[in-house]
Amino acid sequence: MFGTFQDSAIRIEVAVAAPDIQKSLVQPQQVRQWLWPQTLSPGLPEFLEPGLSFTSHLGAIALHHHVDQVSDHRLRLLVAGAIDGFHEWQWGNGWVQSRLEGISMLPINLAHTAQLWRLQQFLSGLKSNGGPDAARASIWSGFDHEH
Repeated sequence: MFGTFQDSAIRIEVAVAAPDIQKSLVQPQQVRQWLWPQTLSPGLPEFLEPGLSFTSHLGAIALHHHVDQVSDHRLRLLVAGAIDGFHEWQWGNGWVQSRLEGISMLPINLAHTAQLWRLQQFLSGLKSNGGPDAARASIWSGFDHEH
């Protein structure tokens, strides 16, 4: 792959419980709702599982994903195509952090920021359907990803 090594790390806070965040990241039906205009392969199972491979598209740009790890608080995808690297998600009650690293000719930080903003809006909408705290949300870029 041609391009430069890039990395982007973003953490968001939303007033949503970890199980709802998990559903929004590992259930393709929910991912489709916030990932727009990026699209996912048709025919995906109800939940992402290790070993599953699929493709997403943003216009003519294709990104191939391979689910490496899934747990109650973590999702790790190996990616190839427009970006050769990995995309890792971690979450807990009220927060989500995402790290994207790889080689690409495209500016991944811009797309990554837009993706997390869409997720934040989606999760805030879940909270607004269930309570008055939907407006509480913020984004930090370049978080310290040591646990």
